[in-house]
Amino acid sequence: MWAGPSDELPPVPLDAAIIFASDGSLVPQALRALAPGGTVVCAGIHMSDIPSFPYDILWEERTVRSVANLTRDDGRALLDEVARSPVASHVTTYPLDAAEQALADLRAGAFVGSAVLML
Repeated sequence: MWAGPSDELPPVPLDAAIIFASDGSLVPQALRALAPGGTVVCAGIHMSDIPSFPYDILWEERTVRSVANLTRDDGRALLDEVARSPVASHVTTYPLDAAEQALADLRAGAFVGSAVLML
């Protein structure tokens, strides 16, 4: 978890970013802070237009999502719940040259969670 000014990048790429502010210009900035596959959540009830941005900050399966009727108090309650209930990740790693085996194991249900190919 990281919190900081909207004009600074976090020390490491984020898996997700939540924007509570109503300023659509924060969306491209949040996208720049994401790791591949990350999600920007627009959590305000109202937001100004999102400006045009270069495709390369959306590329690598990053997503932008909106939620309805989420208030700042809702966000605080969610983060409080996350702190009380840590998420457990289940990851099975495979060397890159075993990608076919990873796919076979996925089809067979041979692992729980996600498979990750490692270089």
